[in-house]
Amino acid sequence: MKENGAVGADRPIKNVVGQGIEAPPSLDERSPESYLGFYQAERFASPGGLKQNRKKVYSPPSKLDLNHWGLTGLWNVNAESAVLSSAPGRIVYRFHSRDLHLVLAPSRDGRPVRFRVTLDGAAPGNNCGVDSSPDGTGMVREPRLYHLIRQTNGVVQDRTFEIEFLDPGVQALDFTFG
Repeated sequence: MKENGAVGADRPIKNVVGQGIEAPPSLDERSPESYLGFYQAERFASPGGLKQNRKKVYSPPSKLDLNHWGLTGLWNVNAESAVLSSAPGRIVYRFHSRDLHLVLAPSRDGRPVRFRVTLDGAAPGNNCGVDSSPDGTGMVREPRLYHLIRQTNGVVQDRTFEIEFLDPGVQALDFTFG
């Protein structure tokens, strides 16, 4: 490379470690990607199942097994996403992974949507992700992957995640884990 004019090619390469959503996945990940639209939805646990392309008031699941999820509130579930028709509305997921991400988009008119997350019924504290604060609050401002939970205690265990949307219109598409 030196013969081609490269400078600094003889310096050692630094060990680069990704941060936030770019961090490598944990070795103890047991939760699969999960879609919220009816086309690919699996393991939905709210009573009565999903209604396609119609508003429905959903109730929380009475029991939530690992990798199952549910809705609470008035939602319209289309092929690709679940759209909150009126606030408040919640999504709950029982997972086993260091990181929990959720692909979200603001309301169709572009208004931001406020949210609050909990982990096992409490604010996440040090287990918050890049896009949520220790008290669990955050805001959906643009369509993208939101990093909501990072278990930091060194032990990855089954946890119950809940996100409450305080404004209508949010579009929830896909859970991913790392």
